Amino acid sequence: MGAPTDGKTIQATSIGSDSANLIIELEGRERAAKQFPWYYGPTYLLFWVGLFFAVVIPLFQAVPTALKIAEESASPGKFVAERAQGILLSISQMGPRVVGDHVNEVTIVEYMLAEIAKVRSAMRDDLFDLECEVQRVSGSYLHNGLVNHYQGVQNVIVKLSTRTSNSSSYLLVNSHYDTKPGSPGAGDDAYMVAVMLEVLRQMAISADLFLHPIVFLFNGGEEQPMLGSHGFITQHRWSANCKALINLDGSGGRELLFQGGPNHPWLMEHYKKSIPHPFATTTGEEIFQAGLIPSDTDFRIFRDFGVVPGLDMAGIYNGFVYHTEFDRYTVISGGALQSTGDNVLALVQSISNAHEMYDTAPYSEGHSVFFDFIGLFFVFYKESTGVVLNICFSIGAMLLVCLSLWRMRKVSGHAVGTFAGAFGVQFLLALAGVVLALALPLIMCVLYDAGDRTLTYFSNSWLVIGLFICPSVIGLILPLTLYLTLRPSEKITHAYHLQIAGHAYCVLLAVLCLVTTALSIRSAYLFLISIVFYVGALIINLVTRLHCRGYYWSFVLGASQLMPFLYHAYLFHMFIVILIPMVGRFGVTTNPDTIIAVLCAFGTILSLSFAAPLINMFRRPKSMLGGLALAMFVFCMISVSDVGFPYRPKTNVMRVDMMQVHRRFFEHDGSMSSENSGYYLHMLDRNKDGPLHDTMNLTGLTRLGEDCDSELMCGIPCYRWCSARKEARWLPREEPVQLPYPTVLELVNKTVLARSDQARLEFRLSGPPNMGLFFKPRSGVKLLRWSFAQGMLDNPARYRPPLQVQITYGIDSTPIEFYVELSKDNGNFDEPVCELGVSGHYVGPRVERDALSEQFLATLPDYTFSMQWPSSYARYVY
Repeated sequence: MGAPTDGKTIQATSIGSDSANLIIELEGRERAAKQFPWYYGPTYLLFWVGLFFAVVIPLFQAVPTALKIAEESASPGKFVAERAQGILLSISQMGPRVVGDHVNEVTIVEYMLAEIAKVRSAMRDDLFDLECEVQRVSGSYLHNGLVNHYQGVQNVIVKLSTRTSNSSSYLLVNSHYDTKPGSPGAGDDAYMVAVMLEVLRQMAISADLFLHPIVFLFNGGEEQPMLGSHGFITQHRWSANCKALINLDGSGGRELLFQGGPNHPWLMEHYKKSIPHPFATTTGEEIFQAGLIPSDTDFRIFRDFGVVPGLDMAGIYNGFVYHTEFDRYTVISGGALQSTGDNVLALVQSISNAHEMYDTAPYSEGHSVFFDFIGLFFVFYKESTGVVLNICFSIGAMLLVCLSLWRMRKVSGHAVGTFAGAFGVQFLLALAGVVLALALPLIMCVLYDAGDRTLTYFSNSWLVIGLFICPSVIGLILPLTLYLTLRPSEKITHAYHLQIAGHAYCVLLAVLCLVTTALSIRSAYLFLISIVFYVGALIINLVTRLHCRGYYWSFVLGASQLMPFLYHAYLFHMFIVILIPMVGRFGVTTNPDTIIAVLCAFGTILSLSFAAPLINMFRRPKSMLGGLALAMFVFCMISVSDVGFPYRPKTNVMRVDMMQVHRRFFEHDGSMSSENSGYYLHMLDRNKDGPLHDTMNLTGLTRLGEDCDSELMCGIPCYRWCSARKEARWLPREEPVQLPYPTVLELVNKTVLARSDQARLEFRLSGPPNMGLFFKPRSGVKLLRWSFAQGMLDNPARYRPPLQVQITYGIDSTPIEFYVELSKDNGNFDEPVCELGVSGHYVGPRVERDALSEQFLATLPDYTFSMQWPSSYARYVY
């Protein structure tokens, strides 16, 4: 098809301008005639949509059938989901399990000891030894800008080992049994506790021996955060022997491997060879470690304080009910439990027999690139291998593009500059397409945010198809389509133009692959996947000579894009499933739509960068762009209706942290200058307090930013993460908030040290299991030392006052005694030297609220979940 047309062009250059113009006109008609009929275009686009719903969604949701206890004898050594479900039900029925509360410190500990006793009674005691203990631990450490100080936190620890083993290297498997206030925590993290108990049972009753002892750590203080894991890894006698880690967390459902190492690629090798249901991605690791996810896990503590390499896996379903009262047993499927149980059991069996465990140091080289291909198989290679692959395929792709352009020039007989110029134009068009594919969804975000319509997709995630994906597809193909339909170069056939457009996208992706590789971003493999399959199609087309036969090359190219499309659509669908629930707690200063829009845009670019431009094979491609624009308009109209209201009761809730606060302000002479009460509302999403006004009387509600310059910590008992306190809301009330019992700070002793410019203040603090301290030295005063972790004081340039210490106690409720040592420039300690704020948080599920608070909370809309409790705040001047 291409060669005869090019022959006519050669003739046209030799017979005069009039004849040449005639032949060019005939060529144009021929070209138009050879484009496919327009009505095949919508079918082509719908094919990719159908592929997503027919293949990607079913594979993403696929889980094995849950194994029943009655079937255990027929499947010995298999994880039994039904037994794990029974454990999960029992734990979730206990309700919220908050550190310091009776349920967390007594009820569940006794239950777990009873379950472990059942395992001991069924164990092959001729083959295995089982040791069990309850650790009570106290400590202090710096984490995320505040000091966590704790006492009497409990861990239930089991060590299972073979009687014949002499290995001193242990495998550590960890999950936590405590929960956020108000949540029964079925998914986070009773799910993983149940998995661990069933894995422990299967390992103990099996006849298969293993080389290395396994420590099962059921830690009782992860949500506070990470107190139990810190206590174990820094103080337990077995911690120094733990050479590898499997950390289990999340919200239930299929568990995603999203962190590995650091270094130690041998762990990935064991994951690859043992896991029956792989689900993993390097990109998830890089996104998480970049701080873009508002969560953390015990993996950080084991990595930073124990230098224990490992694998961090978390369930990714049920994100909408995560940390709410709706995280119940009913949201967990037996198939999901079976999938996670199969994986964890296989992984424990593999690593506990790993020869690398004897001495992990020689195997600690380099990071890994890892991912599963739509759940079917797992790919893993070292980062250094990835660098070589990225460079070789990127450069190879560029060379093949040059070869293809040379082939076109040779067949057509035109000058090199003609095709070089055409490629330059197409590269700019490809770049413009990528920019527009990102820009148009972001413009939608800006418009919706300006109209107070953010999070319209929160309850109906399918709305992102019209709001973000359609605009991204339009942006991706608009520049090319306009160019080809308005004024392409007549020296080059339409088929060649379209093929050169694919080359331009290939070179652009190759450049991005090289740049991200140079920046040590392992997610460069995403570009590599697209490049590899495009290069494969190009080689086939060149070898078979389809390359220069009209549009025949497009069939090979389209077929080659099936695998990249399936992978990228699967991956970005996963990210959207994870992140849409999360954007409901990203805070008020971030427009969450931008995050989802960028995800949709990147997914569109990587999935369709080669397939979408092929709509120009069909006549009237602008009509297809019009169809996409019409679809976008329809989705927009739907999103501004009631369908687009973000929240739904029980399933897609609005989160509002709310404290009923009693405040007192004391001066240097001990007198109380002010006392009042009110409600402190910490808004967790972009819609702020707007939706609450429908059912609540919020007259007098103010933004706390107005008080933050004059009062220590804005005068509120902010809970742990206080960086967003200026955007919080305060609603005063006339009647004082009634607290269950007081939070009391006593100055026990004040001593001027031998150096007259230094003094030591000693305190005693008593109150609820969760308390906070806020220190703000006056001008000319410096904090030198205190009873807590010193890291904050050792780095004053990074940690500026007010300094925050969060205090938590578990089973041990004795008063906290601490000191601070200060220096003062003039040595006069009879005048104010320091402001000290004290907060008390009564977060236990059995804590009663006063009647007025109960009435106020009852007016919350039914589509909200409030993590709320009574709190006290007192400011002292010493």
